[in-house]
Amino acid sequence: MILVTTPTGHIGGQVLDSLLDAGEAAGEIRVIVRDPARLSPYVRARVDVVPGSHADPDVAAKACAGADRVFWLVPPTPAARSVAGHFRAFTGPLVEAVVNQDVERVVAVSTLGRGVAEHAGQISASLAMDDVIRATGVHYRALCPPYLMENLLHLAVSIRDEGVITMAAPGDQVLRTCATRDIGVTAARLLLDGSWTGQDDIPLVGPDELTPEGMAAVVSAVLDRPVAFREISGAEYKATLMRYGASEDWAQGLADLAAATTGQGFYGSMAPSTPHTAPTSLRRWCEEVLKPAVLC
Repeated sequence: MILVTTPTGHIGGQVLDSLLDAGEAAGEIRVIVRDPARLSPYVRARVDVVPGSHADPDVAAKACAGADRVFWLVPPTPAARSVAGHFRAFTGPLVEAVVNQDVERVVAVSTLGRGVAEHAGQISASLAMDDVIRATGVHYRALCPPYLMENLLHLAVSIRDEGVITMAAPGDQVLRTCATRDIGVTAARLLLDGSWTGQDDIPLVGPDELTPEGMAAVVSAVLDRPVAFREISGAEYKATLMRYGASEDWAQGLADLAAATTGQGFYGSMAPSTPHTAPTSLRRWCEEVLKPAVLC
C-alpha cells in the first residue's frame, strides 16, 4: 500500500494524481487529509482516507498500518511559532511509524543544499528532517528541488497590478528553479517502483539558468506586458511576510533562507540541470500556470 500525505496540496495533489493515473500498478492508496471534503468525489472513491494531521502520532500510526511505501511532506505553515519545532512535530510521528510498523520505503520532499547550507531557516530544518529519517535505516529518497516556480503565484497580484516581481535576492545572480509538477511525477515514479534500496538525494533542477531579472523577462514575454524585477532587503521581506500573517520565527526563517541561498550559492549556477527529474522550463510553466493565474 502507498500512503500519501498533503493530498490536497500543490505537490501532494500531483503525486496522488500521478498514482491514480497509473491505475492497477499503484495498488491500494491511502491518504492523510485534514479535511476530507477537499478531496474530489473521484479521488474519495479510489483511496482510503484517514482524517487528521500527519503530525498527530495516532493518525500517522493508523495511516501507516499496512503501508510499505510513504510519500512524506512537511506542509508549510506560516503561522507556526517555531520553524524547527514545526519540522520536528511532523518528523517524529513518521519515525515512530517506520520503527514500529512495516514501512519499507519513504519518499520525502527536501531541498538542495546538503553539505553546504548553514543557518538557512526552513532549508536547515528540512535537511535536519532528512537526517532523522535516515537514522532509522529505512530505504529513503529525498527529493531536492531549488526555488519552486509556484512561489511566483504569491506574486500574481503584484505582477498583474504593478508589473513587478520582488525577491530578497540579487537580480543578477542565477536562481535555479523547479516546477512542482516535476516533483510530483518523480515522487510517484519512485513510489510505484518497489525495487530501489538504500538512501539517496534526488536533485530536481529545471533546464533554465536564469537570474531573477531573466525570470522577469520570461514572465514579461509570456504575458506580453512589461514586468520588472525589484530586489528587496531581508528585513523588508520579513516584514511583508509578517504583515500577511506569518509568525516572527517563520518569517525570520524565510529571510535567513533567502540570505543563505544568495550567500552560499546552492540554488545557483553550480547546480546542474537534471532533465530526467525536472524537465519543465519556466516559460512553459508561465504559459500553463502563471498566465491564467495573473489574468483571471
